[in-house]
Amino acid sequence: MEAEIKTLEVKLDELVRLCQQLRADNKRLRQQLAQAVNDNKQLSEKISGAKSSLEVLLTRIPEGEQ
Repeated sequence: MEAEIKTLEVKLDELVRLCQQLRADNKRLRQQLAQAVNDNKQLSEKISGAKSSLEVLLTRIPEGEQ
């Protein structure tokens, strides 16, 4: 009986450590996701600005003579 309790204690300690590790991993992944979303937003804004600039430049290019 004593050995079974000790085995359960060891398994419970292992489960607690695993839960703590998973929570830390989850927190880290959430932070990485938030950073990636922010980076994506900034890149999308840059692309939009570049697209607008190109559209303006394209209007300035004279069309070929006919």
